[in-house]
Amino acid sequence: MMFPAVTDWDDAYTNGAHIAGGDSYPPRWAEAAEGFRRTMAASGRARLDLAYGPKPRNKLDLFLPEAAPRGLFVFVHGGYWMRFDKSSWSHLAKGAVERGFAVAMPAYTLCPEIRIGGIVREIGDAIGFAAREIAGPIHLAGHSAGGHLVSRMLAVPSPPGEEVSWRIAHVVSISGVHDLRPIMKTQMNATLKIDATEAKAESPCLLEPRPDAKLTCWVGAGERAEFIRQNALLANVWRGLGAQTATVVEDNRHHFNVIDGLAEAGSPLTRALFAT
Repeated sequence: MMFPAVTDWDDAYTNGAHIAGGDSYPPRWAEAAEGFRRTMAASGRARLDLAYGPKPRNKLDLFLPEAAPRGLFVFVHGGYWMRFDKSSWSHLAKGAVERGFAVAMPAYTLCPEIRIGGIVREIGDAIGFAAREIAGPIHLAGHSAGGHLVSRMLAVPSPPGEEVSWRIAHVVSISGVHDLRPIMKTQMNATLKIDATEAKAESPCLLEPRPDAKLTCWVGAGERAEFIRQNALLANVWRGLGAQTATVVEDNRHHFNVIDGLAEAGSPLTRALFAT
């Protein structure tokens, strides 16, 4: 597939302006998430604001299935490492919970209070905490910047540590940013402060995958060309390094609705996440 030359890097990584009704999505996510938390709390299956670290945003929500969990699913939100919170995405746990998995949704410290490398370590700590609470295989998914963060968990060295990393059965990076170097060319970098050293250390496509890595890179066919390119990039590079990878370009999906399938137990996205 040929990708157009980029002349405006800020536009290349701008999503909402290119999605009809883009401004309406964040409040809709928040409303759906609040309703799901309320329902789960009423049934005694929500453990909210569990501290996995010392910082104010080092907290996660844990949603439990009706029976003993078959394993653990961790979802990491996006927002270019600068925006959003775990409370906007709770409803995306629904598909995994209905499949019998416990679901952890961590918050993390946002840039510029922290560097991206620090967020990587926080997510490793969050996964480690949740893994001590829930036995069984671990499945990870993240969206956009969250796709970067969950992919980074499969790279060497693996932030969750060996005692947890061997349990990671599958990672799905949804519209993930797998190479940080282009982000250095955007105005966002005034906040993110990515430099060449950090880009090399924290870009999954520049790192070795774990020997047992299983990764699916998932993107919407209606997304910006840069996200489709970044999606194909990591799957291609890591396949050449021995990882088991797959690339999916889902029809009729853009950057904001490509995650919707996680809320449905039978959606193609959720089925792929738990495929073994």
